[in-house]
Amino acid sequence: METSTQSTFNVSLDFYREKYRPELNDYHLSGEQSKYASVPLTALLKCEKDSSRHPVVILYNGEPAGFFILHGWEGVKAYSDNKDAILLRGYSVNTKFQGKGIAKQSLIVLESFVNRNFPSKNEIILAVNHENVIAQHVYKKAGFVDKGVRVMGRKGELFILHKPM
Repeated sequence: METSTQSTFNVSLDFYREKYRPELNDYHLSGEQSKYASVPLTALLKCEKDSSRHPVVILYNGEPAGFFILHGWEGVKAYSDNKDAILLRGYSVNTKFQGKGIAKQSLIVLESFVNRNFPSKNEIILAVNHENVIAQHVYKKAGFVDKGVRVMGRKGELFILHKPM
């Protein structure tokens, strides 16, 4: 897999590397966000045990500002029967970087990142809690579509959003 970043404005994506660990150690989520996502170092532990989970760092001016996991079929199958989809999970932006448009921009460059690094994938899917209205809005502005699929999660109903590629 290619680990180079793709930059649009000041936002780029890169696969997690050990050099990002110090900044990710100092990663904070608001109380509202922490209901829906875990801090990166907790998510990285799951990635170490599951090779179908690919940790990705959102960079803002080269500095880690956010984090998410791209999860292969093992993650997708709970939400879709599309074996050529990839699941976006655990998405967050560190509170000190919020309000700069980083979330929206990172989701826009995500499609080319997936195309380059997972060329067999034809769709990105994600599950978002029905109460997480702010995240739903950001995902939809970045081109994710609600096709009406609902799944019960640990914290309530999840909306499954799709972005065809």
